[in-house]
Amino acid sequence: MNSDPQTLDQKPVFKSTSWFLFRQGNKKRSWKGLKQIVSSEKILPWAENALHYSCINAPPSFKPAEKFSDLSGLVAPYTDPQSRLRYANKEEYATIIDLPMDITAGYLALRGATSIVG
Repeated sequence: MNSDPQTLDQKPVFKSTSWFLFRQGNKKRSWKGLKQIVSSEKILPWAENALHYSCINAPPSFKPAEKFSDLSGLVAPYTDPQSRLRYANKEEYATIIDLPMDITAGYLALRGATSIVG
């Protein structure tokens, strides 16, 4: 850790107190919205490695992505092993079994799955 007194006194750019507004009469603090902050950041000249609200990215989630049914859009806990289509209940499964191969391939293409049906 660097113990340089100049770096210890500096606050990060995104914790600046200029991001809130004071009312004139009663001195009540009201915060700016995110759109206001981002638009005012675009106007300011920034160093190339400066941290600000428009460059902060969230880390990837550890939670697995939720899967949805290809037919109804409901949460789909099941996948047909033969066609690789996702389904939510037994009525959808009965429909999936009766689908022709070209319709099945179309559903997979809509979802972006590139597996070969067969």
